[in-house]
Amino acid sequence: MVDLVIGNATVVTMNATREVLRDAEIVIQGNRIVKVGPASGRKTGVRRYFDARGKVVLPGLIHGHLHACQTLCRNHADGLELLDWLRERIWPFEAAHDAASMRASADLTFLECIKSGATAVLDMGSVRHYEQVFSSARDAGLRLVGGKCLMDAGQGVPRGLRETTESAITESLKLIDAWHGTENGRLTYALAPRFVLSCTEDLLRRVQALAVERGVRIHTHASENPTDCDVVREKTGFDNVSYFHHLGLLGAHTTLAHCVWLTAEEQRLLRETHTCVTHCPSANLKLASGTAKIPELMGQGITVAIGADGAACNNNLDIWVEMRLAALLHKPRCGPTSMGAMQVLEMATLHGAKALGLEGQVGAIAEGYKADLTMVELSGAHVTPVADDVVSTLVYATQSRDVTDVIIDGTAVMRDRRGADARRARGARGREDARHAGARLADVMQCTPSCRTSPPSKCSTWPATSVPNAPSMASPSRSGPEKWWACWAPTAPARPPPCACSRGC
Repeated sequence: MVDLVIGNATVVTMNATREVLRDAEIVIQGNRIVKVGPASGRKTGVRRYFDARGKVVLPGLIHGHLHACQTLCRNHADGLELLDWLRERIWPFEAAHDAASMRASADLTFLECIKSGATAVLDMGSVRHYEQVFSSARDAGLRLVGGKCLMDAGQGVPRGLRETTESAITESLKLIDAWHGTENGRLTYALAPRFVLSCTEDLLRRVQALAVERGVRIHTHASENPTDCDVVREKTGFDNVSYFHHLGLLGAHTTLAHCVWLTAEEQRLLRETHTCVTHCPSANLKLASGTAKIPELMGQGITVAIGADGAACNNNLDIWVEMRLAALLHKPRCGPTSMGAMQVLEMATLHGAKALGLEGQVGAIAEGYKADLTMVELSGAHVTPVADDVVSTLVYATQSRDVTDVIIDGTAVMRDRRGADARRARGARGREDARHAGARLADVMQCTPSCRTSPPSKCSTWPATSVPNAPSMASPSRSGPEKWWACWAPTAPARPPPCACSRGC
């Protein structure tokens, strides 16, 4: 008895010869693809049969860089470049998360990913509550490679994100023990030092040692913004990628997001160490970070995946938007034949698999691969007429609304644009939870950098040295009208002005 047959499909295999099969079928047993070939028409001895006539089946799309913890900050962090964006918006926002809001943020993130055809993501969390992200991916059916953010240094870091080197490693080990390889291997861990400026050298060296010891990936940011690069150079005496190489972090087990401002030497290091890169075109444009030289990197054989980054700097998580933008963005500089449609689709499939450490398991439709599939219906006015080159249609014209079915690890997590009953109910609850949590966190974002509490016992993230007679922050109360709310400021004014939020800070 075969578990699932998808018949009468156009199949974009992304196999070694990049075959596109017409009127083909895919046979799935358990969580694996056991046959790809001409449609047999058989329906007997089959538990489930999906008629994919008029649809295109392609490997599940893969986000190579994501921040599920930031989705509730969507539409609240515009008009800033990277370092100001982090200190004035993102870090205070992340520090304000509790377990419930983190779960709501992850639920909303993974719902958006699945509805747009993404089956796997490489995610970097915040410092705390990452178990909620794993729980959300487990329940959503998504394939997740992720881990808590590591931050034992940095200026302007709110109390809620501060941790010691030892606590960063200890908490990571607990999460690895609890989650790595669970759900039949669908959930795996990645160590996630945020970036050079938020990590001590000791932490980064211990991350590399732990990655080797436990067999997990390293996922971090590099060379995203010119100011960031200047500060790193001043602090360490190295460029970003060169510094990681100096500490031994580069290699096929490492994925670096952005890599916009690379020197020729850094490009050489990436190539020779087989380190993966993730291109995030929308986020790089919105934060005015620049445009990475992706055609040059790929021309050197460097693996480049694609990702939406986060809803706080994008502002959506639609991988189709990222693919189209990656295909178009580089043509004015590199010519009309650069970044062809097949090359871009490789970024979202095969290269994404490498960036997640899943090469040979996902990213193609072939015998022995895990059954992560996305099905799209190319019948809308915006894709008509469909070209003979269906890959061109997918990259340049297809939109997330064209996705009809998503299969992850052999399970249909979305069928005919609807989730399974339990997942659909969770999705509805998740959206409602996200609205409530987002409203609370948005209110926190109204706290200005000079905000103070009167009395000061309502704000939870002020450095104790900045607030005279500040209370202990070890066990903040969250009950009744005296809730504590996260604020951020590097210094304290002599006479605090009233805060803009509605909580009385």
